[in-house]
Amino acid sequence: MITISVITCTYNAESTLRRTLESVERQSYRYVEHLIVDGCSTDGTVAMAEDYRLRNVQSDGMHEVKVVSEPDNGLYDAMNKALAMAGGEYVVFLNSGDTFSSPDTLDLVAGAVGESEALPGVLYGETDIVDDEGQFVRHRRLSAPPSLNWRSFRKGMLVCHQSFYALRSVAIGCPYNLGYRYSADVDWCIRVMKKCEREGLMLRRVDAVLTNYLQGGMSVKNHRKSLVERFRVMTRHYGLLTTLWMHFIFAVRAVTKR
Repeated sequence: MITISVITCTYNAESTLRRTLESVERQSYRYVEHLIVDGCSTDGTVAMAEDYRLRNVQSDGMHEVKVVSEPDNGLYDAMNKALAMAGGEYVVFLNSGDTFSSPDTLDLVAGAVGESEALPGVLYGETDIVDDEGQFVRHRRLSAPPSLNWRSFRKGMLVCHQSFYALRSVAIGCPYNLGYRYSADVDWCIRVMKKCEREGLMLRRVDAVLTNYLQGGMSVKNHRKSLVERFRVMTRHYGLLTTLWMHFIFAVRAVTKR
């Protein structure tokens, strides 16, 4: 059975963390490592995470939980620390407030890999958007395509970061670029997929909604800065002319949908 490292990076996340912890706790799949990497929160985040860790210990270790709280240089620095700590064959980032779509989500992800086949470089699926109460708002506007490669993201981030399971042996060689403040996740996904192509690793779609994503994340709250930075990411990977052309298409699409 494959092992999965679920990574949650936190800072003063007491108001949203509980639903994420409970979502992981409800997963029926046993081969799970949950890493909670905290940036020295001053609220009840760490106490909540420690209580969750102890519950898992007392339940005969249904899942392995590790909690670390120490200074960092922001979200993506914390993600890099977590990548270095992870022991699972796959890694997935589940932010505070985000949840798995059902208790058997990780069973579905693991079940997408045959017992005797080579491990795909990436497993990916769909994402739904939920509100602060965890209630369904809408399906994500961009959907996960049947076939995916690094060129696919020219059309936008077709797969949400939280529904993108990367083979750890690939991901560890692609740390997040700390030069980006809002869109390092886009850059990371593209670089992971590029590395998979170089190594001849397939990318496989899991035909299910894998994540409920809390609307209003960091890139949404800093929307304009995120768009500018995402343009830089796309230019780096696809070139200026391709990026300009794709943004022209995005603009036309937005106008025609009004």
